[in-house]
Amino acid sequence: MQQGDRSPRESFAIAAGDARPHRFGVFASSIVAGVALVAGVWVTQNPVRGSAQPAVGVERAVEQVVEQMVTIDPLETLEIVIRRNDTLDALFRQLELSIADLAALRSLPDVRKSLDRLRPGDVILLTHLDGELKSLTRRISDTALLSVTREEGGFTTNVVETPLEVRPVAMAGTIDSSLYGAVNAAGGTDRLAVDLAEVFRYDIDFVNEVQPGDSFAVSYEQRWRDGEFIREGDILAAEFVNRGRTYRAVRYVMPDGSVEYFTPDGKSIRKAFLRFPVDFGRISSGFNLARRHPVLNTIRAHKGVDFAAPVGTPIKAAGNGRVQFRGAKGGYGNTVVLSHSGGVTTLYAHMSRYARNLKVGDRVKQGEVIGYIGMTGLATGPHLHYEYRVNGVHRNPATIPLPKAEEIPADLREDFLAKAAPLLAGLDRIKAGEEETRVALAAP
Repeated sequence: MQQGDRSPRESFAIAAGDARPHRFGVFASSIVAGVALVAGVWVTQNPVRGSAQPAVGVERAVEQVVEQMVTIDPLETLEIVIRRNDTLDALFRQLELSIADLAALRSLPDVRKSLDRLRPGDVILLTHLDGELKSLTRRISDTALLSVTREEGGFTTNVVETPLEVRPVAMAGTIDSSLYGAVNAAGGTDRLAVDLAEVFRYDIDFVNEVQPGDSFAVSYEQRWRDGEFIREGDILAAEFVNRGRTYRAVRYVMPDGSVEYFTPDGKSIRKAFLRFPVDFGRISSGFNLARRHPVLNTIRAHKGVDFAAPVGTPIKAAGNGRVQFRGAKGGYGNTVVLSHSGGVTTLYAHMSRYARNLKVGDRVKQGEVIGYIGMTGLATGPHLHYEYRVNGVHRNPATIPLPKAEEIPADLREDFLAKAAPLLAGLDRIKAGEEETRVALAAP
């Protein structure tokens, strides 16, 4: 059969490297070849005088071959890897599968959402007989598998729980060029680097302040399933040495189930305000009361900090507050002003767009996305202009002392210290070189 003679289903399977649609032909050919060999040996060893026909034993062997061929499982199994812009409707049509079956699946309670939310890289495993769907399986979360099977009365569904194994591990490293590079060199991923920066974001500017020679040590959780690494979990404890100053944080689960990070002596890592409202934004212009304006070419005080980043980069609320202003504001372009307690207001300018449904009077939480970086107003490139004011007076957000951190409640202090001790000891061992860069740790 030539390439152009293949059905769409066969062509799809071949393109995906799946030879299973041809399993029946290969198996049947093997049986026929085997029987032919046996028949030849039998005739050679048991010649029939005056006759060229095989003996009855050979005829029976051929009959058995036919019986075995008839009982071969005719179902075809397909493994579909989702690509960008794929839809199940398009895939079913491409593979010549029953669209009526797909409609029946989507009519099942809670199944349509699980089927239609496709992401590139997702895998769908299905079996069919001449286009009639017999079963379908796809992972709907890290810990759940959707299984659909055709029964006499129609399709039945089942969600199979596949719990993840949690493995505590640890690593240490030294910054050479970037935090990403150092974490990857130590055996971690970009996600771990982002999580590490998130823990210390109140004290360290990881774009502008981190330098070669800074170091880190971190113990964290990994998620595994059936011997396969899935993703990193929470950071349990971490240390970062920035410009000679050491910062440490320990994870603690509060009674309501929320997770907080505290210093070894029980002070919250979280501050009332983020030092900067953009993750990994480069400071392109600092607080300067005698700066020459890049557009107007005149001396005009720069009463804030500019963060250069690509258009569309999320902008986060520096602290809990209320939306005081949202709209165009002269040279600021698209702007949001938040009011906070203690007479503090923060301003975010040059936005390309606002967060959906954000309006004046809304209350926002620290870290909530309020808009996206752009270059509206008097701007020479995409960036965020950020201002911090106290009772109307501009202050430098890069240097102003932030409100002191709260301490862990007194009734939880003893429990926190007991759980923090082994985690901090683990960091000490890694730094001291008593273990490998990446080692398994006993659960605290």
